[in-house]
Amino acid sequence: MPDKEYAVEGTDALTNRTVLITGAAGGLGRAFALGFAGRGYRVAVADINLEGAEQTAKLVRELGAEAAAFAADVTSVESTENLAKSCADFGNGSIDVVLNNAAVYATVTRTPFEDIDPAEWDLVMNVNLKGPWLMTRAASPYLPEGGRVINLSSATIFSGSEQWLHYVASKGGVVALTRVMAKELGRRGITVNAIAPGFTLTEASYGLMENAENYGVDRGAIKRASQPEDIVGAALFLAGPGSSYYTGQTMVVDGGRQFI
Repeated sequence: MPDKEYAVEGTDALTNRTVLITGAAGGLGRAFALGFAGRGYRVAVADINLEGAEQTAKLVRELGAEAAAFAADVTSVESTENLAKSCADFGNGSIDVVLNNAAVYATVTRTPFEDIDPAEWDLVMNVNLKGPWLMTRAASPYLPEGGRVINLSSATIFSGSEQWLHYVASKGGVVALTRVMAKELGRRGITVNAIAPGFTLTEASYGLMENAENYGVDRGAIKRASQPEDIVGAALFLAGPGSSYYTGQTMVVDGGRQFI
């Protein structure tokens, strides 16, 4: 059963709003899906791993929210366009929130920059940077006035992370992409913002290192590890009515490990 943090709140005004979340087969993507379901959104979950996306959709339905799962490759023009159309059909003609969460992360090899495999560089850039561009591009015709785009960056772009140049560069590119899209989509009353999480405990993070739950805790103002639920609140704010004049920004959510 879903965690109790996702109890449905009395937000009837949001029940006709649709959110599309990429990379939603697990980890942060699944947490986002459950968080939006708890606020009454209609939730479309997409992932290259359809089985995982379907499991997320099942958990969303257990909360009483509408859900649909789709297989999608965010590096493909055809796949993102098909996904956007399917999601809009699910959302009665529109997509209110696009949450670009899909990324290559746990499988990225930590390597000195001189030795990075160009093929891995291309993969990371295609998924982490090209993906949000293609997905937003495909969803744009279905975004109404007041629509929201939320891109996932990473707090590591502010501190750097040795031997991880391709990942850090891709997430820095997401911030640049966010700023330009904010200006272009702002003419239509659509906001575009980024979230930059710190190291967060997901299945992928546990696979990166031993003792992951203690990584960086001593450097934070809040002395505990970040959980996926800690990042969900930022996304809900950026999607909600209180952020209608907030755009082109990058919200760092890392428990005070660094101040920007």
